[in-house]
Amino acid sequence: MNHHRIWRLRHRHRQLEQLIRREQAKPAPDQLAIQDLKRRKLQVKDELFLAEAGLAPVTVRMSHA
Repeated sequence: MNHHRIWRLRHRHRQLEQLIRREQAKPAPDQLAIQDLKRRKLQVKDELFLAEAGLAPVTVRMSHA
């Protein structure tokens, strides 16, 4: 298990949470920015889960037929 990677992911997750809260506190929050930040936070959470489980992240590619 790579402890440094897990630490970085946890740190990034906290940073994204702070950015979300800061944007939500604005008089006119940018909902698209909040949605993007939440999506990125969820991606980090998924990576963190895999790192803590000792699994490598999986990249899924969607084919357009």
